[in-house]
Amino acid sequence: MKIYTSESVSIGHPDKVADQISDALLDEFLKQDPRSRVAVETMLAHGVAVVSGEVTTNAYVNVQDVVRETIKSIGYTNTAVGFDGDSCGVLVAIQGQSNDIAMGVDTGGAGDQGMMFGYATNETKNLMPLPIAIAHALMHKAVEARNNIPGIGLRPDAKSQVSVIYDNHGVPKTIDTVVVSHQHDDFGPDGKQIPQEEIRRRVMEHIIEPVLADYAQFRNSEITFHINPTGRFVTGGPAGDTGLTGRKIIVDTYGGMAPHGGGAFSGKDPTKVDRSAAYVARYVAKNIVTAGLAERCVVQLAYAIGVAQPVAVNVETFGTETMDPDAIVARVKDNFDLSPEGIIRTLNLRSTKYLPTAKNGHFGNSDFPWESTDIANSLK
Repeated sequence: MKIYTSESVSIGHPDKVADQISDALLDEFLKQDPRSRVAVETMLAHGVAVVSGEVTTNAYVNVQDVVRETIKSIGYTNTAVGFDGDSCGVLVAIQGQSNDIAMGVDTGGAGDQGMMFGYATNETKNLMPLPIAIAHALMHKAVEARNNIPGIGLRPDAKSQVSVIYDNHGVPKTIDTVVVSHQHDDFGPDGKQIPQEEIRRRVMEHIIEPVLADYAQFRNSEITFHINPTGRFVTGGPAGDTGLTGRKIIVDTYGGMAPHGGGAFSGKDPTKVDRSAAYVARYVAKNIVTAGLAERCVVQLAYAIGVAQPVAVNVETFGTETMDPDAIVARVKDNFDLSPEGIIRTLNLRSTKYLPTAKNGHFGNSDFPWESTDIANSLK
């Protein structure tokens, strides 16, 4: 038996706020000019947002307005909760994409070198690993509770962590530990300090219990729960910790259950294979599992800057394959165009809205085009 653990963070976590700002800007550039080249990074500190990067576009975007509206939509509208989208400072330093890079992309080549991974497993309905699926669900429910239950006293910043026991065949058996740390008000409407026992009760009742009800087959009477284990979480958001675009790459992907090439996603247009190739790798992996060629698999792609086709395509099936692994790779190459332009065309990435990907993970959401299993029958 082994215990595997994954974490997730809420939309109010400083790193996720930075991701959302970067992707909100990307969406605005692509909306006006679908061929925009965008690589935008955001850094958040106490009372200030700094946006920098490279953008080549025919669009005009009021960067400060997008930054402020994104921050406010998350719930940071008052310095008392950690940040105020209206009053914070916004610093912008953006230049055009390097011509040395652009000439490789202009010919249909990759915008950089690197390796990207996609993963799929049949242990959940959306073919995501169970620990990260539950961790994401907890943070999604946390936002719902904060928005829909008046007076709940919860603030935007939060983190979750879920540990699951697997047998020696890699099959999840039961949930072992659930951790939720949620920022909260110090005082209630009556002016009295809210006891931690009450915060824990609210988190358990309105967040944890509804989520675990959806995973009842993995629940048992011996789950360990840690809710705000430090005993207090009032100071949060950028007031409590600096936020950076791309610092939650494991939260964004598979919760540590699969390798990661190291490239972040948010703020990058689809000519950047860090993003688009990671999406198509998930697309390939999910179709392999749906086709019944394996119970779980990792797809690895590797690219060289300026070169259209990947320099390597690998599929690892962990002994769960139902046919020769080399034949699976051959079918992948026959059924998927893995060039940057081919990926963009297949997944319609120039018209995709990227802001939602920065909120609750880039994989597992059926609204994202790379979650489609439309090639499974061809792979069979």
